[in-house]
Amino acid sequence: MNNLKKVGLTALAGSLVAGSVSAADLSVTGSATMSYGGGDSKATTGNGWTMADSVTFSASGDVNDIGVTLSLELDGDAADGTNQLDSQSIKFDLGDAGTLTFAGHGGSSAMSAKDDVMPTAHEEPWDILSGAEANLVGGHSGNDMFTYSYSHDSGVTLTAAYINASAAVSDVSYSDFGIEYTGVEGLTIGYAQGDVEATTNTKSDENTMYAKYAMGGITVGIQVSEADFETGTDYESTSMGISYQVNDDLSVSYGAQDMEAVGSSNPDQETSAVSVSYTMGSLSIGASVHNGDSIGNTAGNDREAYNLSLGFAF
Repeated sequence: MNNLKKVGLTALAGSLVAGSVSAADLSVTGSATMSYGGGDSKATTGNGWTMADSVTFSASGDVNDIGVTLSLELDGDAADGTNQLDSQSIKFDLGDAGTLTFAGHGGSSAMSAKDDVMPTAHEEPWDILSGAEANLVGGHSGNDMFTYSYSHDSGVTLTAAYINASAAVSDVSYSDFGIEYTGVEGLTIGYAQGDVEATTNTKSDENTMYAKYAMGGITVGIQVSEADFETGTDYESTSMGISYQVNDDLSVSYGAQDMEAVGSSNPDQETSAVSVSYTMGSLSIGASVHNGDSIGNTAGNDREAYNLSLGFAF
């Protein structure tokens, strides 16, 4: 067979294959952020400047009447420093039956998505302060995780996540669930629970419950979380937050969290923050000032820090 016939048959085969594939919607979104942090004299922060960048490619279409969305994120600040392919997932839209997402990387479980849902204009009270996040209740998440979500017209949303046992992610298979209700205007209440045993014989039973209420430009919230370990110290935390939407562009907030090492003589970790954010089209500016006493429930480990950021969305 001569080359001309080969080219013709190849083109014909390609057109037949293309004709059998459903059309897909393609989109690309991106963001870039410059941040400066400082004020914590007890932490090593380098020169204070950091950059975050992300470009996300999304393809969606119907496959046998099931909506399928593929999402791939390119991130120049990926964790291992060599593989710039970061968050990646396949989402199946099952219509009235809900959605099922398989996250190869970067997914959130029912618990990890609700570690702190208090209203804030920029950052959580414990963020930025080095060491303050060590004992936060947040369940577990990892590569190759399934997450199922179902929303009812009544305002109830159910979420469940599962990660199969893997030495690189979790020694024991992990699962959690969450429920949230938004059926009353302005009100959000929720609960989530999971058993964490990423390392064998370090099992903890974690749960969190929260409530938020928005009225006009003001949103207030309270959240109570606890982690009960089979061995070791248990932790309980209470978070509160209030935010005010001054106008369409400007928002301010105040938040505080108290974390107790249950049954220990160690002092409570107490953190607080004042935040402000301003948006103008695709430009966003954020700032927060943080204070923390007894970080890590260690007496005398008091810290202060601040963060400034300039972000762009495309």
